[in-house]
Amino acid sequence: MALPNINQQTFELEVPSTDEIIKYRPFLVKEEKVLLQAQESGKTKDQIEAIKTIIDNCTFGKIDVDTLPSFDLEYIFLNIRSKSVGETVKLKVRAPDDNETMVPVEVDLSKVNVHVDVDHTNKIELTKDAGLVMTYPTMDMFMDANLSNPSTDEMLDVISKCILQIYNGEEVFDKASTSDKDRKDFIENLTQEQFLKLQHFFKTMPKLKHEVKVTNPKTKKKGTVVIEGLQSFF
Repeated sequence: MALPNINQQTFELEVPSTDEIIKYRPFLVKEEKVLLQAQESGKTKDQIEAIKTIIDNCTFGKIDVDTLPSFDLEYIFLNIRSKSVGETVKLKVRAPDDNETMVPVEVDLSKVNVHVDVDHTNKIELTKDAGLVMTYPTMDMFMDANLSNPSTDEMLDVISKCILQIYNGEEVFDKASTSDKDRKDFIENLTQEQFLKLQHFFKTMPKLKHEVKVTNPKTKKKGTVVIEGLQSFF
């Protein structure tokens, strides 16, 4: 006689970049095993692939994990993780007054959200008539570019892949109708002032972010620590 499959509780969340409501379930023991094996390998690529696999399984294949912006991927996984192994995580952060003393804190993962800067926009005006419409980098783009220590070419590659449209007056050039080389050449011919606008897009793009209040046990001084990015919550 076959053993029964136990029905798993499902939850809902809103995808930050699209406001779409999706259903998800906690990850199973076999899926956690995949994640632990990826973490043991120490390879970022293995960890990202494990996270993508878990998200795909736990959202019932309803979203395209390969095209998700990195912050969507992080937010969805954080929610899946919180419903799988607990909503509270214990971390250690550096006290802001001396940037040295490690302070233990507890973070409620259900209260961690994607933060969007008030002056962020995906439409970048280069001149009165010309500009760009941008999309967000995926986790694979970050991984391929080695953004912990990227070369100039790697950064240009990420930027060019995130250009959704280039417009000049009434002319509109979609990403599908242009090559990576053409978009890179376009970027290289921008002025420094125009390129800074592109950098501002990436600097202010949505990110997983949470603030915690801490008290330095040595100095008794209170402060606020900002935790950013998925890795910071584990």
